[in-house]
Amino acid sequence: MTDEILRERRGHVELLTINRPEARNAINHATAEALDAALTSAEADDDVWVVVLTAAGDKAFSAGMDLKAFAAGEFPITENGFGGITTREFAKPLICAANGSALAGGFEMMISCDMVIAADHAKFGIPEASRGLIAGAGGLIRLPKRVPLTVAYEMALTAEPIDAARAYELGLVNHVVPGDQVLDAAIALAERIAKNAPLAVRTSKEIMRRALELNESDAWVASDEAFAMIGRSADALEGAVAFAEKRPANWQGK
Repeated sequence: MTDEILRERRGHVELLTINRPEARNAINHATAEALDAALTSAEADDDVWVVVLTAAGDKAFSAGMDLKAFAAGEFPITENGFGGITTREFAKPLICAANGSALAGGFEMMISCDMVIAADHAKFGIPEASRGLIAGAGGLIRLPKRVPLTVAYEMALTAEPIDAARAYELGLVNHVVPGDQVLDAAIALAERIAKNAPLAVRTSKEIMRRALELNESDAWVASDEAFAMIGRSADALEGAVAFAEKRPANWQGK
């Protein structure tokens, strides 16, 4: 793994850090490839139950595309989208620790995650219209699913960022904390999730994601099928036995 992405394991939590603070963590091709590889590795690792994505420094989670690299002919896109993340369907819970501002492609990477812990000084937005462009890495697709359509219109069409407090009011981020507490808060959330059965957690995430695209009848079918599958799992039996024996469950992810 290259230095563009740093990896650290904390129990069942994998921490991935974009490591280009001198460039406001802008994404060049090497960083996109490294993040893509790290996410693929984490998804395949049965010992990883939750992933936290953050960035180095306190100025920016990511300023988006590295324009200097782009001008030199680089494209920070992989088969899994911008930054190796924006078109990826990641099965495990993915938490963004937004240590600073997330703009343009950096914002689109942030909202590719399931949950967000934001630094109180961070700003968020898709300024592409002010540059004659559109947010082409999922911002125009995901943002209207995360906030009211009227707000999504305002953010995209004015190209103006919002602050962390406004993002919290809108439900765009889960929690806002002082900048020096962002990573600890994200790890704490990840550890709360990792206390639960990993198969049940992943299946719950999948059904909620699918339910956004399905009508209610089809969503019930998907939910019922998933419930039947989970009910036959080793973890479901372990959960019942552990509860009866008043002890922590020993999850297997099976």
